[in-house]
Amino acid sequence: MEKFVPVVVIKELSETDKILTALKNNGINCAEITFRTACAAQAIAYACEKYPDMSVGAGTVINAEQCNAALEAGAQFIVSPGLSVAVSKICKEKNIPYYPGCVTPTEIMQALDLGITTVKFFPANVYGGLKALKALSAPFPQVKFIPTGGVDRSNIDEFLAFDKIAAIGGSFFVKESLEKMEEENK
Repeated sequence: MEKFVPVVVIKELSETDKILTALKNNGINCAEITFRTACAAQAIAYACEKYPDMSVGAGTVINAEQCNAALEAGAQFIVSPGLSVAVSKICKEKNIPYYPGCVTPTEIMQALDLGITTVKFFPANVYGGLKALKALSAPFPQVKFIPTGGVDRSNIDEFLAFDKIAAIGGSFFVKESLEKMEEENK
């Protein structure tokens, strides 16, 4: 898994090249394209075809129907804001990594029962941030986390220094990459 997982919202398919090129130019070879827009599956298919060296996944996947559509489009991993047993089963059958949102001990235990040891911690800032992750790591030493929401340049190094962090997720990677690209093109 890449260390940085940009949360990418593509409202129109035409935005895909600009965003993915900006990420690549910024040294980021991963994109979690969210299922919040009508063109999400189309954007994932396009990204997988045009950017084969990038790890392209689907985010905000909340049910089996979206999961199947994302996988048919070529998604290489699935991320959810919460834990879906149905999505977990599909991903397990197809041998696709699934990173469900889990912030309580009960949710983490349910993920472990499903064979999942890396979970999204979202929204990290609302659920106690790094302090909460350190507390949760004590009873769950086998679990790695992908904090998303409230992680930015002001605190990213603190999160990365913690050995239970599998990756950092966030939309700020997209914003930074686009700003950097615009700056370079001036």
